[in-house]
This record gives sequence, C-alpha cells and structure tokens, in this order.
Amino acid sequence: MIPYGRQDIQQQDIEAVLEVLRSDFLTQGPVVPRFEKAVAEKTGARHALAVNSATSALHMACLALGLGEGDWLWTSPITFVASANCGLYCGASVDFVDIDPRTYNLCPKALEAKMEQAEQEGRLPKVVVAVHLCGQPCDMAAIHALSQRYGFRIIEDASHAIGGKYQGEYIGSGRYSDITVFSFHPVKIITTAEGGMALTNDDALASRMNLLRSHGVTRDPTLMTHEADGPWYYQQVDLGFNYRMTELQAALGVSQLERLDDYVAHRHALAVRYDDRMANLPVTTPWQHPESYSGRHLYVIRLNLERIAASHREVFEALRVQGIGVNLHYIPVHTQPYYQKLGFQLGDFPESERYYAEAISLPLFPTLSEAEQDAVVIALEKALQSP
Repeated sequence: MIPYGRQDIQQQDIEAVLEVLRSDFLTQGPVVPRFEKAVAEKTGARHALAVNSATSALHMACLALGLGEGDWLWTSPITFVASANCGLYCGASVDFVDIDPRTYNLCPKALEAKMEQAEQEGRLPKVVVAVHLCGQPCDMAAIHALSQRYGFRIIEDASHAIGGKYQGEYIGSGRYSDITVFSFHPVKIITTAEGGMALTNDDALASRMNLLRSHGVTRDPTLMTHEADGPWYYQQVDLGFNYRMTELQAALGVSQLERLDDYVAHRHALAVRYDDRMANLPVTTPWQHPESYSGRHLYVIRLNLERIAASHREVFEALRVQGIGVNLHYIPVHTQPYYQKLGFQLGDFPESERYYAEAISLPLFPTLSEAEQDAVVIALEKALQSP
C-alpha cells in the first residue's frame, strides 16, 4: 500500500532524539526553547510556543483572544473538526463560511457577504479561523481588511502550511493575523510525532498562551499577585492545561526543520509531475495561486464525474484495491452528526458539499518515488474506467 502521507525519519533525527534520552531533561529542558527559537527565526514571528498538538494550540489561541460564551467563531467547513471544535471548547458558538471553488479555502467574498448580514443581526464573530487547506494560504490580505472593518480577530490554521509563503513571506510571519498555528503530526510537512505550535507577534498573547499551556502556573514575579514565600514558590494565576511539548519531540522538530525547505520544494516537484501526468484525465488538479507558495501538504484532485462512468466512491475504492492509500480531506464539518445536532443541515454550504462529492487525496510525501507516483497515476487511470 502506498500511503497518502508518510513521515521521513533520517539518522540525524534518531541521533537528535537519542541525545535527549541521554541528557538530564526529557521535558521542560533547553530543547523546546531551541525549537521555538528556530521556528520563530524561520518564519519571522516574534514569539513561538510549542505544544503537544495543533488542536491544543488552537484551543489556547482562542482563549488568549478572549473567546467565550456569547461569542462566535467562524471557519471553513472543509477542514479537520479541530478548527471548529476549538471554539466550542471555549463555550462559544461556531458557524462556517463556504469555500472558494478554485482554492478550496475560506472564500473572502462569501466572508464579506456573511459579515454584512451578521452585522445587521448583531452576531458578528469574535474570531475567524482561516484554514490554509493543503498548504495553500488563504487570501489573508482580504480577510485582514475585513477584520479591520468588522473588528474580528484572526487565527491562521496553518497546520498544512509550514514552509509555504504568502506575498513572499513565510507563513507564520503574522502580518495579517493575530496567531498562526502549525501541526507536526507524522503526515505533515515536518513532524515531532505529535505536536503543534502557536506563533504571534503580540507580547500579551504570547504571555497568556505560555501560561495556558502549563496549568496557568508561573514563577515569574511580575505575574504573581504577591511576593514569593521562598525560592520554591509558584502561583496558579490562570486556569491552564498541560499542553506542553516534550524535549524528545522538540529534538525531532529541530532536526526536521533543517530539511523544511527541501521537503517543500520536493513536494512541489512531485505535484508538478502529477499535474503533467494527469493533464488528459477527467480530473481537476490543484490550482495554485501565482502570488503564493504552498506548503503542498496534500495533493487533492476533483473527479469530473460527468465525464466518467464510475461514481466517486467506486473510484476511491478501486484505488484502494490497487494498493493506493488514498484519503479524503475533508468531510464538511457541518455535516458531522455532532454539528447537525447544533442545527446545521445538508445544503447549508453548497460549494463545500460539491467539493466533498468529488475530492480524493492522492499520495504525496517526501520519499514518494517516481515509480510509486507513476503507479498511482496508472491506478487512477484504471479506476476512472471502472466499474
């Protein structure tokens, strides 16, 4: 089986982790700050805070922005559920904005129209989570311009996008957002096994997230409510969580980060090769914005179903039978049973539902060989001719 995604672990990664295992610190040592500093320097962000998952990063980002009961969080329906769940964790309500049919990202025009209506109804969002699907950045300048008009805060869910660029700057620079979140899950562009990171240029947001990731506990005298009783002293000054990243994970991240640009460049080369080999097939290959540089986490095709005899499911299953580990990113969040119970219905976001009816994620990862890639295309050609 050729998987849709796979980590690339090299000897230098193994040695980096072994070095930590032989050290005095397995957690809360010097390697996590080293990883944070390296990512901040790479992206140009002022602060980077490593955590145990991107979901944790999204949660504490929402809390740091003051999201709570009575507030609204908006995001795209085409994302993993965590991009929406983070709002519910805070007691806020969640709504969605339909996608752009070309980029599959949150559509700025749909966002503007929904903002105009929400302003009339008195239910403007406090936070908008802009998801960079497949690694291609959203139109952040347009979203930011709307935030200036309507007063919402912006989280970039860049779980797919580390190493990508927007307007010539690395994603994570924070030019058009309050907080950016990365994921380091094994199928992502670089991995720490599990892990995530929140980046911001705002000192106050960084301080709040730093507290939230470690139980709301501090030894910083400037954050305490009264003088310390002794050198052992700490105070809980906020209600936080145990969202910390381990030294082992950070060591792996530091090592992987050294190959980030090479990984992304190779993903681009593989994607271009896919484009060429599928040019005459009844599928739509991923469009790339000329002013952006995608992280290329996923390679999603859309089936031109009116031109083939097989159904979406038949093509998907035929690929799996041939040993191609395709996947589908993502089932629209508003169609999930939990969100249906919140009042969402089929038909609420038609462009997202059309995408779901046609999308298939093909294998794309750094160690994918040209022979394996050719096998994927041959299998797709056969699948398109089934049943």
